This record gives sequence, C-alpha cells and structure tokens, in this order.
Amino acid sequence: MKKNKQACFSQAQKLGFTLIELLVAMTIVAVLLGISLVSYQGARKSARDGKRKADLEQIRSALEMCRTDAGSYPAAIYNDVSCGVPAKTYLSGTPKDPATVSNYYYNQATANTYTLCAYLEVGGTDGSCGAVVCGTKTCNYKVVNP
Repeated sequence: MKKNKQACFSQAQKLGFTLIELLVAMTIVAVLLGISLVSYQGARKSARDGKRKADLEQIRSALEMCRTDAGSYPAAIYNDVSCGVPAKTYLSGTPKDPATVSNYYYNQATANTYTLCAYLEVGGTDGSCGAVVCGTKTCNYKVVNP
C-alpha cells in the first residue's frame, strides 16, 4: 500500500510546472507585451500624423474655394473658414490638432499666399515653418497655396 501511494505522489509531481518554468514563461509573455506596446505607440503616432495631414488638406480646400469666390484668402481662421461680403462659410468647425486640441498655424502672407503648419510626431519633411510653434513643439510640416 505504501509503495502504491508513493507512485501516485510521484506521478502527480510530474504533471505540474516547476517555479523556474513558470518564471521563464512569465518573462517571455512580459517581453512580448513590451514589444507590442512599443509598436502600438508608433502606430498611434502615425495615425495622428495622418489625421493632421488630412485636416490641413481639408482646410486648404476650403481656403481655395474661398479665394475662388472672394478673390483672396481670409486674414485669419479660428472656428471656421469664411470670407467675402457677406461672409460665406466654406468650412465650419475648423479641425484641431488631435493631440493638443489646438488650432493649426495659419498665416496669410499676402492676399494670394498663405502658410498652414502643423507638428508631425513621426517627423515632417515637407518644408519648414521656421520657428513657428504648433502647440508646444516647433512646426515641421507645411502646406502652402498651390
């Protein structure tokens, strides 16, 4: 009877995991989670940059329609893009930066030229806005009139 009980206990020990095996498995899972978190953050930055570029193109389109109808670009844009007498709105609810929820930088240089700037998190290379600040960072992506 004693021998049979010992064999049963020995069999139960073989079915479980050792502490070392559990620690190795948990370490592997932690490393995989760390890697996926880093790549997820990069994907979020790229998505916000895509939204910024799309927003600037939407504002640019409204500015071009404004110039076509009124003959010049508006002096400033805040909550909407509107111009002409009487004022006609071409874009209501001007898009804001997805991270800072602030307005994009707009500067009307002349009646026929403007600069629209934003800060891209994954690096903007489409021109420099000089020392213009977008939110808390220096703008690094520029859109100008065609």
